[in-house]
Amino acid sequence: MSNITFLHPHFFWLLLLLLPLGWYWYTNRKNEKVPVKISNIQGFKATKTLLAKIYPLLFVLRILAFATLVVALARPQAVDQSTKTKITNGIDIVLSTDVSGSMLARDLKPNRLEALKKVAADFIKDRANDRLGIVVYAAEAYTKSPVTSDKNVLLNALEDIKYDRIIQDGTAIGVGLATAVNRLKDSQAKSKVVILMTDGVNNSGLVDPQMAADIAKEFKIKVYTIGIGTNGMAETPVAINPRGELEYKRMKVEIDEELMKSIALKTGGKYFRATDTKSLEKIYEEINQLEKTKIDEQNFVQRSELFRPFVLFALILLLIDFISRKTLFKGFV
Repeated sequence: MSNITFLHPHFFWLLLLLLPLGWYWYTNRKNEKVPVKISNIQGFKATKTLLAKIYPLLFVLRILAFATLVVALARPQAVDQSTKTKITNGIDIVLSTDVSGSMLARDLKPNRLEALKKVAADFIKDRANDRLGIVVYAAEAYTKSPVTSDKNVLLNALEDIKYDRIIQDGTAIGVGLATAVNRLKDSQAKSKVVILMTDGVNNSGLVDPQMAADIAKEFKIKVYTIGIGTNGMAETPVAINPRGELEYKRMKVEIDEELMKSIALKTGGKYFRATDTKSLEKIYEEINQLEKTKIDEQNFVQRSELFRPFVLFALILLLIDFISRKTLFKGFV
């Protein structure tokens, strides 16, 4: 993108000289003509000739030439600046999300799952230079979105996540982690990350969570774990009434924090506890800061000198002034 800059803008202070020059010319304009003394002026016309009327324009030409030379001294330049960005260390990230029935608990507003989706959407938008994928799990797991850089695909997949009982209810943390690891194990990215989220304890699945953590470590995949749920009691869905509506009951929140800490520690990640929506937002902000993509940015600046047309214009004005005084206005000076 081009814009105009001045290499020596301090020369514009010279324009202040125009004020005393203009004042000097105005106060001495009548002295420029040689006085002629005559005894009677009745024979002379009182009206001015055309040349007399346009004679002051010569001073305007000089003023304009002076101002144009000042602009030329300030060295106007057209600056074309471009940026070349190269991602030197892209990160592949998979969000592994618990979608069991307990994720509908209302200790996060409006519930755990919807709060998580909102915060995760902001996280996806912030990771402009990375590829992400989404895995959902309950008693089973499946890939909601493969690892991709298409943010619209990811956001649509995230929005589509809901508790629909397509997969068996339960909490298979090991299966959820193993499925996420499977999406990343063949990745060529220099950094690979899983964000594993749950609100319960491992109670189903054929894959032991510790074994899944060992596999993640083998493939150099870092796992950040998030326990979702308040401390104490929460309104949790316990049944579906004959009308198909969920019935809630206050129940104790149980999260296997020791397991989540162990998984994070083993893989070089970190464990977080989200007790409300605000703390969940802060957790994602911290992960966003911890996993920075290295970007090599080079700025290219091209400058084109623009002072020559101003110098040429000023010379033309001065030439017009000189010729005019030597020809048309020779008798006025």
